[in-house]
Amino acid sequence: MSWRSIPLRVWAVVLAGLLAWCGTPGAHAQGGEPRTFAIRGAKVVPVSSAPIENATVVISRGLIVGVGMNVTVPPDAWVIEGKGLTVYPGLIDGFTDVGMAAPAAPSGEGGQKPQLVSHGPEDRPATTPWRNAADEVNPGDPRVETWRSAGFTTVVAAPKGGMFPGQAAVLDLGGERAGELVVKSPVAVPTTLDAPGGFRNYPGSLMGAIAYVRQVWIDANWETQARAIYEKNSRATERPKYDRSDAALAEALGKHAVVLIPGNSSLQIERALRLAEEWKLNAVLYGGQMGYEVAPDIAAKKVPVLVNLKWPEASKDADPEDTPSLRELRFRDRAPSSPATLEKAGVKFALYSGGIAAPKDILPAVKKAIDAGLSPDAALRALTLSPAEIFGVSQTMGSIENGKIANLAVTDGDLFDKKTQMKMVFVDGRKYEVREVLRPSEPPKGDLTGKWTLKFTTQQGEEQASADLVMEPDGTLTGTVTSDRGTGSVFSAWVSGDKFSFTINIPIEGGASDVVFTGTFEGTSMKGSISALGYRFDFSGTKPSASFTTFGGGAQ
Repeated sequence: MSWRSIPLRVWAVVLAGLLAWCGTPGAHAQGGEPRTFAIRGAKVVPVSSAPIENATVVISRGLIVGVGMNVTVPPDAWVIEGKGLTVYPGLIDGFTDVGMAAPAAPSGEGGQKPQLVSHGPEDRPATTPWRNAADEVNPGDPRVETWRSAGFTTVVAAPKGGMFPGQAAVLDLGGERAGELVVKSPVAVPTTLDAPGGFRNYPGSLMGAIAYVRQVWIDANWETQARAIYEKNSRATERPKYDRSDAALAEALGKHAVVLIPGNSSLQIERALRLAEEWKLNAVLYGGQMGYEVAPDIAAKKVPVLVNLKWPEASKDADPEDTPSLRELRFRDRAPSSPATLEKAGVKFALYSGGIAAPKDILPAVKKAIDAGLSPDAALRALTLSPAEIFGVSQTMGSIENGKIANLAVTDGDLFDKKTQMKMVFVDGRKYEVREVLRPSEPPKGDLTGKWTLKFTTQQGEEQASADLVMEPDGTLTGTVTSDRGTGSVFSAWVSGDKFSFTINIPIEGGASDVVFTGTFEGTSMKGSISALGYRFDFSGTKPSASFTTFGGGAQ
């Protein structure tokens, strides 16, 4: 048969197959790939054992099926030559809201948040433990891709808001549908001691918040016992009343979910340890930045710690005349040494992004801890196997071992070297190329760091938002934008010359949508346009401290 006689539709199929086989870099796993890969001749860092030089990792149908120097490569495997590459387990962010839907806009007259008055514990203020991260997964959250491109294949995600905001789930950062991301749920019940409502509203104070949380645990324990007694002898026992909060907490604890208790300063950590013991909880502390002062006490209680990588620093908008206390300066200086102190004390700990908005800043924050005494091996473990152990998923992830989920981060060097680049990531055995974001490279002609008030007019009328931005010397921009529609983290952001662009993702018309801000700035004023859902409208912005300054610099 001549090649000229082959039908055009056959050539189309062949060409499509070749394109699928060759692959192209992009945000999504490449369609048409085989389900078997072999990374051959790379340095492999399993974490659970010593690194292996010139090794091969074989993954098939989402699982690791071979690791070592003499591993046989299956004939149907897509072979990736690993010379010069290092293969790590996929990194795990131990506590975040990445992958969660953005907070919904407050409801009420004029779009204002309704003021709910709470008179006592029976009102269950700021308590929504029935919310579950597994039910609120948003695969379209743009942070899924940015975290993944930084080597994070997994997060422990939870809803935000209130003293019992909801249950946390382990999510893998790959997949098109929400259910494809969920690995295990629930794994934790986060708590806070942030008393809502102010002095005139219950609980209104730290003491009230502690008393309220204590009562919730008592009620949940009573719910468990009363329900068991009733089911054992329902004909002779009064039926217990159903309480949604108690039932949700009792069910989560019955599934061995840990309870996350806040504790960042030494006083807060000591208090959290006492509360965990008093409430008889399987507790994990989060915060932990002053662990350098109380590590022996934590070790004695055998309580794991999640350490916040957003190290304390002076506020960008701080009054230059405001002199920080010696204790505050010491805290800023010594906080990065807490992981090393916990390591030496034998405390199980993991690391989480905390208030870090850009994943590119996470590994440099870990490097600060290494420079402060943390061993690189312990740092890597705190981003992989340790969080997997703390949240009960170490049998399926956290290290490179046969039978575990094929979550891998592949670099061109040491993970904590600032020159190292992430080359590719595997999530559930699917390969994702890491693409570089191109942006203008002219040095910024000013600084956008600070709190801005943004004003714009939409079809609904005049609206206002606040932007809290941080700009690095190279023009990299991070932060958040908050309005009545919700709060969105800034991503795909840059500043070049007097121009800028940043994107947020918030709920609009029943779904999460990207909102792009572009414009110019001069001094303490900015102006430009907002694009969302095909609409475009102008906006202006000022720093509150410069509310009487016009774009031309004159007073109004």
